[in-house]
Amino acid sequence: MNWLKQLFSRRRLHCDLSEEIQAHLDEKVEELVAGGVSRKEALRSARRQFGNLTLIEENSREVWRLPRFEDLLLDIRHGLRALGHNPVFTAVGLLTIAIGIAANTAVFSVVNSVLLKPLNYPKAEELVALHQVAPGADGLADFESGLLLSPSMYFTYSEQNQTFQSLGVWGAGTANVTGLAEPEQIRTVGLTDGVLQALRVAPQIGRWLLQTDQVPGGPQRVMLSYGYWQTRFGANPAVIGQNLIVDAWPREIVGVMPKGFQFADADFDVIAPLGFDRSKAILAGFGFHGIARLKPGATIAEANADLTRMLPIWMDSFSNGPGSNSHIYETWRITPMIRPLKQEVIGNVGELLWVVMGVIGMVMLIACANVTNLLLARVEGRQHELAIRAALGASWQRIVRGLLVESVMLGLIGGAAGAGLAYAGVRLLVAIGPSNLPRLNEIAIDARTLGFTLFLSALSGVALGLIPALKYARPRAGSALQSVGRTISASRERHRARNTLVVGQVAMALVLLVSAGLMIRTVAALQKVDPGFADPRHLQAMRISIPESLIPQPERVMRIQNEVVDKLTGIPGVQSAGFVSGMTMEGLDTAWNNIFAQDKTYAQDTIPPLRMFKYVSPGFLKTAGAQLVAGRELTWTEVYGLRHVAMISENLAREMWGAPSAALGKQITEFPSMPWYEVIGVVQDTRERGLQEKAPEIVYWPSLMENLYGPGPLGAVRTMTFVTRSERAGTEAFLNEVRQAVWSVNSDLPVASVRTMREVYDKSAARTSFTLIMLGIAAAMALVLAIIGVYGVISYMMSQRQREIGIRLALGAQARDVLRMVLTQGAKLVLLGVGIGTGAAFGLTRLMTNLLYGVTAQDPLTFVAVAAVLILVAIVACYIPARGVTLVDPITALRQE
Repeated sequence: MNWLKQLFSRRRLHCDLSEEIQAHLDEKVEELVAGGVSRKEALRSARRQFGNLTLIEENSREVWRLPRFEDLLLDIRHGLRALGHNPVFTAVGLLTIAIGIAANTAVFSVVNSVLLKPLNYPKAEELVALHQVAPGADGLADFESGLLLSPSMYFTYSEQNQTFQSLGVWGAGTANVTGLAEPEQIRTVGLTDGVLQALRVAPQIGRWLLQTDQVPGGPQRVMLSYGYWQTRFGANPAVIGQNLIVDAWPREIVGVMPKGFQFADADFDVIAPLGFDRSKAILAGFGFHGIARLKPGATIAEANADLTRMLPIWMDSFSNGPGSNSHIYETWRITPMIRPLKQEVIGNVGELLWVVMGVIGMVMLIACANVTNLLLARVEGRQHELAIRAALGASWQRIVRGLLVESVMLGLIGGAAGAGLAYAGVRLLVAIGPSNLPRLNEIAIDARTLGFTLFLSALSGVALGLIPALKYARPRAGSALQSVGRTISASRERHRARNTLVVGQVAMALVLLVSAGLMIRTVAALQKVDPGFADPRHLQAMRISIPESLIPQPERVMRIQNEVVDKLTGIPGVQSAGFVSGMTMEGLDTAWNNIFAQDKTYAQDTIPPLRMFKYVSPGFLKTAGAQLVAGRELTWTEVYGLRHVAMISENLAREMWGAPSAALGKQITEFPSMPWYEVIGVVQDTRERGLQEKAPEIVYWPSLMENLYGPGPLGAVRTMTFVTRSERAGTEAFLNEVRQAVWSVNSDLPVASVRTMREVYDKSAARTSFTLIMLGIAAAMALVLAIIGVYGVISYMMSQRQREIGIRLALGAQARDVLRMVLTQGAKLVLLGVGIGTGAAFGLTRLMTNLLYGVTAQDPLTFVAVAAVLILVAIVACYIPARGVTLVDPITALRQE
């Protein structure tokens, strides 16, 4: 590290060298004086013998020099000084770069945290989700993205597999907790043995749930999340061994998971064992997510083959009851499609984030083009200085390096400022981003993001300075020096680079404006879609669960739910109330099964198309604002009388009988061995999974019925979404009255997930809204920057051609002719940019196809409207400087030149 020592002790070394040379000179003088020479003559003679002392000192200093490094430092100092001498240019350039880099850094932090970083599990690359599809299960894809696992599948896969270290299934749900304060509904995750072993995340305190905790009817034990442990138990380690009253049963707390731990993308408060009873397991019951850890060296393809091998074993080992065909599921063509757990967590959000990253990247390119135009004008004004430097011996390479160092310093300083702005940008993105964005709590600026910022800053600096440096730093000293006085009109070649940059800015701005326009058309189309409920702002929703351990009798459950409805209806301002197993767009797990129609013929050992099930109360449709297309709604008399009646959706009625009215009086059932239910009403289609998704075919059953979940005794749906219609919905006073009304029926019933349906609707549309906001911001920035670019180029051209225009006006040219000439030049640039941008947009907007609704990616109306607006605004930007130059006095223009 001697070079580093020399670098930082340069001044001391130089002083020592000067002192040593002077000592040698003094020694020679004293020697001559001792020989009888006068001191004056001795000094003269010594200097003559030594030669040029300054040159000796300079030559000696060369030994310690690091030429390239020192030249770089010199260029940096010169560049910083040059930036400081032009504060307006520096401020505008830094602000433009900082905003562009801040936007890119903020979006990259989201992309990095969501898409690029591994999940927070040890060796996360080994974790997989046991995803499977059933292309032969007609109707399943309308409400499910795949076929979940059943308990019998878990037993088969966990016992027979050859490719996994650990394997288990889990499912998210809710439960009631009492005894701590007010009753509350908590988020739960039920799991089997093998899940925690696969994830390999040690508890904060206590232990995992073990295989012994999975015994049906055994000791009831649970684990807590870190957040629930903090908020409800004050992070007290003594919580281990205490009991928590969950669904009216005391459960021993055996462990607490660490901070930040999640099951894939599911938040939770309490973990409980599923406790499957193998002796009662049947083939059906597809309601659980599978997770596994691959053995070292095993691949996903091998694991898929392993599950495929086990499917016949599964069908041979279990059945759906006496007389059932165990191999009937072969018609579903169940196909394992295992995927990395990370892919399962992030879903299809990657497409959205990469689109946003791309459009923000375009904004950065437009910003760079703007600053490059500023640098072109600045370097053009410094041609005399560069020519003098070249004439004094500076090489072309040295001048280019100096200009590049200056632009890189501009980029790095702008990047540093942009990194600071990015912290605020990340908070903004998290605030406006969709609440269902996966890994939302992990989004932050980390070392990788800062590295990206540094790289982008340096790359931007090089890109900014490369064109001006190569264009104006070439050896042309003589011509530059000769041109230093009077100038003539700028040549076409002189403006070519600047014009090219403006054309590129206009093209990229058009791409972004078209993208934003398509999203605006999408949002407009979605607003016309009827979701299946009306006036969501005044529709209050809440979840209420009645566990079997609290109220075992199904009819008593229904009576309590009915009484809650009556109490809610009695609140001042409430127009009506009702309940449903899952409200439209709530995102809850759905019940489904096949549906037989009595007047249809089915081949033996075939499964009819699968349909989504909902369980509703009388009055629900009226409260929600869902329209009855034909027939009527359920009545309480029919519910309590266990009448065999049901309702179906309009699309199901049309599919099975051709028209809604034709469905009335028809008989349907889940299994031919069960009673037939008469269709008494046809309900409008509802967009269960979002406005952009197809409305599924739905059967609406009474919430109290025999054979509730297949052949079996009387049952009631115990967890329901209650809805009330009131002008007071969402107000704190109203919500307090709602809670008191529920607790007046049973004080152990928590009121959970309280929100208006406007909030549910907005959450469902959050991803589309987020895309629109981001594209809108990017398009607005691009339009402003592009117009500034057009205005700047035309203004600069007018300043360079002021003498020419003065001559034209002096010779009799009309101002309107000059104006037309300038506008024509500007229009050519804009039209060329629009043409290039249109072609690029036709290709790039195809990437947005999955984000659009009700409009195609090549929608002609959007393309024409955007092009017209961009051309109009750009022509205005050209007109302002052109109009200004025609007002200049020709004599004044000639004198200034």
